[in-house]
Amino acid sequence: MFDRILVPTDGSGPATAALELAAKVAPPSATVHLLFVSEADDLDDIDTEPAGGTEDVTDASERTGHEILAAASELATAEGLSVVTAVRTGVPRERILEYATTHDIEMIAMGQHGRRRVGRLELGTETRDVVRDASVPVLVVRASDDVRSVYPFARILVPTDGSDHANAAIDLGIETAAETGATLHLLAVVSVTRYGADEETDRLIDHLEKNARSTLEAAATNAAEGGVDVHTGVSVGTVHREISAYAETEGVDLLVMGTHGRTDEGRELLGSVTERVLRTAPAPVLTVRAPESE
Repeated sequence: MFDRILVPTDGSGPATAALELAAKVAPPSATVHLLFVSEADDLDDIDTEPAGGTEDVTDASERTGHEILAAASELATAEGLSVVTAVRTGVPRERILEYATTHDIEMIAMGQHGRRRVGRLELGTETRDVVRDASVPVLVVRASDDVRSVYPFARILVPTDGSDHANAAIDLGIETAAETGATLHLLAVVSVTRYGADEETDRLIDHLEKNARSTLEAAATNAAEGGVDVHTGVSVGTVHREISAYAETEGVDLLVMGTHGRTDEGRELLGSVTERVLRTAPAPVLTVRAPESE
């Protein structure tokens, strides 16, 4: 599904976890681009050769970057994938997005909750920024004992608020489910954080639930037409908590979420929800943006 995948790495556990899953998701024809970003001022931008190439390296920090890339390259080539490695200097978020654009990358895979060392990428902060600004899907993987990381996916969850970005997530979720044979779960959450508990509120929530079910029915019809097994659900509560709780209860293997949404009656901005879910989801999260309107 994704033939050109970018994996920024600092050699940390989360970065390695992202690479391991990306290597499984990638089709045999795919090329994995491994990128090390250093913020040291004294390093020149260097494109290394594809895996197996050699190059004289004298700077200690540069050697560290090449050593990290060599280890990551070994992991990817063991999966039978073509690998390209690169070193860049500068602001990590800028270099990652720049590389993705210039190399026509189709998906970025990143670890969540990395750690900062001299000349290394702080993946926690940078992941959040890349998710927010990338024009291509971003696969976010947390390296934690409570996070499932399995492939092929058996259960995929797509939360929706009816926005264009949520619809883009549904389309990607349908495509991924069809490719992996997974069951697609569509979830709408009615946010009650701004409401009290009275008779009028109950009527409003009932109305919002009905609207949510109508949105889900349309999405489920599209998925079913694509031959995908679909489950739908509506819950009421704090949006990001309900999403993570549903994923945990249903044993979801992948969440697909839009990075932006709209604030409306009974809805919470999906972009801010996605950022919260990235920190708590019990499975990897694949984020996607809707194409910009012309």
